[in-house]
Amino acid sequence: MNEVDALDLVRSAIWTILVGSAPAIVPAMIVGIGIALMQALTQVQEITLTFIPKIVAILVMIVVAGPFIGGQIYALTSLIYSRIETGF
Repeated sequence: MNEVDALDLVRSAIWTILVGSAPAIVPAMIVGIGIALMQALTQVQEITLTFIPKIVAILVMIVVAGPFIGGQIYALTSLIYSRIETGF
């Protein structure tokens, strides 16, 4: 294993992390912006008001996108195991 192989595996791992976490992060950001806008318009500054909708949005999106996230992790694992099997 040389530096190019190691960098390729690290690049693949970072890309998998970004793609796998996006289905949870994007809804949390959208819900957070919506709640912040609502709080700014109504001037209700309750800190705990943001947590429940974000948690629900994240859980729903993980349930919906679970097979996609699992497929991404499986693809990375297959890549790593195939490289180990063939000796890089």
